[in-house]
Amino acid sequence: MEPRISIVEWLIVVCLVGFYAAAAAAIVLWWRQRDRRRQVELADVREWQRDNFRITTDTTAMDLDAIHAMLTRAYWSPGIDKETVQRAMRHSLCFGMFDGTRQIGYLRYATDRTRFAYLMDVYVLEEYRGQGLGVWLVGSSLEHPDISRCRRLLLTTRDAHDLYRKFDFTELPHPEHWMERFRESSASQS
Repeated sequence: MEPRISIVEWLIVVCLVGFYAAAAAAIVLWWRQRDRRRQVELADVREWQRDNFRITTDTTAMDLDAIHAMLTRAYWSPGIDKETVQRAMRHSLCFGMFDGTRQIGYLRYATDRTRFAYLMDVYVLEEYRGQGLGVWLVGSSLEHPDISRCRRLLLTTRDAHDLYRKFDFTELPHPEHWMERFRESSASQS
């Protein structure tokens, strides 16, 4: 005589099957939602081409190691850690500049994409400077519809005032209205 499956054993089997079916359904839903988000991101990717140089807003094409290496050497973010750079990229509108496949420049905006944008982390590698690539990078970024509609754009610079004046950036007309909270020991270092 064959052993019979008890009701308890049968319920355990049904629960396990249900659990795995629910888990599989949750994974499929998550994957589809992820794909939809990715399609929206890619649909919003902007690109500019000039000779062998390309500017893109596709952060998946950007070289995190190259960006981190440059920002670590920059006067505004010495020693910044890679995780902070990656987090900043994830929450910003970024523009990467490439010579073929090599990342040679970068800038990003902290922005609400409607009224305000703060331009930061602008660089072109030293060996590519003097070719107008920085002007092209900043100018292209200002053409982006999410930036061009912003009423106020801000930036800080120690030594590139002439570059930004070409794009109508000026000193603050009422600096006494502005305030800041700055923490030198911030973990983000940016």
